[in-house]
Amino acid sequence: MKLAFHGAAGDVTGSCHLVESLGKRILIDCGMRQGSRELDEENAEPFGFDAPSIDFVLLTHAHLDHTGRLPLLFKRGFRGEVISTRATFDLARLVILDVAHLHEESASRGVSAASERNGSQAKPPLFSLVDATNSLGLFGRAALYKQTIEIAPGIRATFYDAGHILGSASILLELNEPAGAVTVLISGDIGNAGRPLLRSPETPSSAKFVVMESTYGDRLHRPFSESVAEFYEAVVAAIAGGGNVLIPTFALDRAQEILYFLRQGVDEGKLPPALPIFVDSPMAVSATEIYQHHPEAYNAEAAEFFARGKDPFQTPGLRLVRDRADSVRINDVKGGAVIMAGSGMCTGGRILHHLHENISQENTHVIIVGFQGEGSLGRRLVDGAKTVSIRGDKLEVRAKVHTLNGFSAHAGQTDLLKWISVEVPFKPRILLTHGEDKARNGLSSAIRQKFGLVPELAMLGEVVEL
Repeated sequence: MKLAFHGAAGDVTGSCHLVESLGKRILIDCGMRQGSRELDEENAEPFGFDAPSIDFVLLTHAHLDHTGRLPLLFKRGFRGEVISTRATFDLARLVILDVAHLHEESASRGVSAASERNGSQAKPPLFSLVDATNSLGLFGRAALYKQTIEIAPGIRATFYDAGHILGSASILLELNEPAGAVTVLISGDIGNAGRPLLRSPETPSSAKFVVMESTYGDRLHRPFSESVAEFYEAVVAAIAGGGNVLIPTFALDRAQEILYFLRQGVDEGKLPPALPIFVDSPMAVSATEIYQHHPEAYNAEAAEFFARGKDPFQTPGLRLVRDRADSVRINDVKGGAVIMAGSGMCTGGRILHHLHENISQENTHVIIVGFQGEGSLGRRLVDGAKTVSIRGDKLEVRAKVHTLNGFSAHAGQTDLLKWISVEVPFKPRILLTHGEDKARNGLSSAIRQKFGLVPELAMLGEVVEL
């Protein structure tokens, strides 16, 4: 029995772990590395294992950094079964087809540019739309929370609600070999407790081996109510100053949560009733529709809201923008609007266009509501860059930048410690992943102090004997 780390070990993207037992090879997530364009070549590198040898892929959730290389896995020969919650499948289909389209579009632009350079060769897409579509055909059984699935003789999996995004899960594997049983718990991404839409993360049963995310392991999130209050203050200040509010938005969960609070602000009179709100992201628009079809994943309050026939995301001034021409026309709105667009780390997508048009305006407010990877434009804005380069132009940053980590879908240190289950005298072996080393070291110190355990920092390519 072995556990190997092929992604998100010392980094926060590209999650991919391989478990081997009873002659089966089980992949937990197959994510894409994100944060800067320099990662394109790394995503194209070998997985570190043979794709045809993988029997199962279990997905913790639908984010690109956990699902994005699934089409590449298919392209390289994987023909096994993919298992996830039903909500994860619906969202993953959206994410995977979108990234395939972007890769083909990017490659097409590269071919055109190469032709202009006297026929020089351009890089092919990482995978095609056909690869993506075929990989979706491998999705099989749908997992229900806390209902154990026998994925193969002697190997059982139980999905627990991780409270991160719609359908997200931590996965407990029970490996019943003749020499003895071993349990392995993979956290996936752990959410914050007390969110407006989703249930709080469940604490799974104890396991002998715990692979745990640590994105914000070294810090405490501000109280959520304070982040919401600052969010409203920033929107009101922008409107009063005649400027726009730009929100680089992750299409899954963050967009829906921001819409929820914008609607709540309008309902409670904290925001103008006809506030123009543009969701300029085809994926976020589609994801919002998917959210509306999975009330089983909501907490009791949100589910009751839906049961009364109300839409928690709808406001009078909301405009859902799919068409690129309509996106360009948002430039005509010179002030007083909230513009939400991807990508969440400002590494591509329509947010770049809006930042290009607004970042040098003193009355613009940019609200950062999610983690920003190293090397990303979003991280440079958070770090206080005075100038940035966007689409070939060097621009002065005069806009006010607000960083609201309280909106993060990742648990802070307090909630991460609550998630850990330690049953005396049983002591788990904890391996920290999905975090930069500063965050992993911070969480490691906190775990040692609270539980007397010494976590390990998993390394890329490391193999652990189970």
